[in-house]
Amino acid sequence: MNAANNQPSARKLFSWFNPMGRQVGGWGFILNRVTGLGLTLYLYLHLVILGQLAMGPNAYDNFLKLIHNPIFVFGEFLVVAAGLIHGLNGLRVGLTSLGVAVPQQKGLFIGLMILAVLASLYFAYRMFTV
Repeated sequence: MNAANNQPSARKLFSWFNPMGRQVGGWGFILNRVTGLGLTLYLYLHLVILGQLAMGPNAYDNFLKLIHNPIFVFGEFLVVAAGLIHGLNGLRVGLTSLGVAVPQQKGLFIGLMILAVLASLYFAYRMFTV
């Protein structure tokens, strides 16, 4: 094995997320990577915000002003959508890892992603119209 091929590079990192030339399972794998990274970032930000709230009532009032910003409202929508996509795709991965519905993996992926999109749209409707 050539040692040069085993060296880290930006090109290899970006190929980790490149959906071109992949089958449906590869697309699902990339979706799980992206949503997992996004949810991990959200968890870190969530813990930082909770730490700020421990500073008293004034910090809580400032937090309430901040979360009514449209950017944060849209961010909440993205967290819910990512959670649905990651969770339903993880269900597909778990089922196929156990040997359930392996031949139907493509249809299962498409069906679960349609369900995730519909649930996300329902959430957005409820979130932005109330």
